[in-house]
Amino acid sequence: MSYSRTLTGHVQDYLRVKRQMGFELRSQGPQLLAFVRFAEHCGHRGPVTLDLILRWASDTHSERPITAAKRVEVLRPFTRYLQQYAPGTEVPPPRMLGSTHHRPVPHIYSDEEVDALLIAARHLSPRGGLRPATYETLFGLLAATGMRISEALRLERSDVMLEQGMLRVRNSKFKKSRLIPLHATTVAALQRYEHARDQFLPLATDDNFFLSGWGCALKIWNAEDAFSTLRRRLGWVARGDHSAPRIHDLRHTFISNCLLRWYRRQIKVDNAIAALSTYVGHVRVTDTYWYINTIPQLMAVASQRFERYAREIANEHP
Repeated sequence: MSYSRTLTGHVQDYLRVKRQMGFELRSQGPQLLAFVRFAEHCGHRGPVTLDLILRWASDTHSERPITAAKRVEVLRPFTRYLQQYAPGTEVPPPRMLGSTHHRPVPHIYSDEEVDALLIAARHLSPRGGLRPATYETLFGLLAATGMRISEALRLERSDVMLEQGMLRVRNSKFKKSRLIPLHATTVAALQRYEHARDQFLPLATDDNFFLSGWGCALKIWNAEDAFSTLRRRLGWVARGDHSAPRIHDLRHTFISNCLLRWYRRQIKVDNAIAALSTYVGHVRVTDTYWYINTIPQLMAVASQRFERYAREIANEHP
């Protein structure tokens, strides 16, 4: 048996063990198998070495250094696992090719852009059908709560508790569940959609809250396609590192706007951020800070607060 075939077996065993532990490894699995194919193509024999890892990391069409760094990071836990079977395996040190955590600047929507998005969704085809109401309500919900698009699309009818003014998000990212309190205007919008949906689809048997005009649960690509159509109609130009504004940027916008409101209302951010982290379904508060962006309004308010702080210090120590 060749070493490359043995390496394939080790990768498959590793992925099976990790998935049994609850890790999905959707991108890491294909990358590890691509590494095995690369080793085969190179005719590599013997334990995995740093030289082989570096050659694979650099064998990419991307010129961005972070791409090679991420490839190395995918191999680090696997090579540690592999050492118990092949003691000569070399484990790459942390950050061997630099950081893997570059944060692309998102598009932060203005209030006018969110309003325009919902108005444009209202005029989607077919006019007078369920589809316009579905996307106006869906995108409005994302803007109003900062939910992930996947969470909103998985909502079942029983999860939308409008009498209590709550949403129940079940088994979201990291297998976490939570309740999301809703503003009265959001409750009213969901009630209007619920009424329209049940009028259009009185016999629908799908349990999902958001339905297509055919009575089926919406898929992520349905929402992405509708959003792309609206984005083109509105002629939006991205303000950030992505090629175009994204649905996920509504989540960034919600979190950044929360911080802006706190500063304007003199609320202690360090206390409020923990509650926001729970609200949006983050495991760590640092994950929520990751979403905060230096929008001009936020920087202006923060600057004013710093000026007041500096004056107070100066008055205390003339």
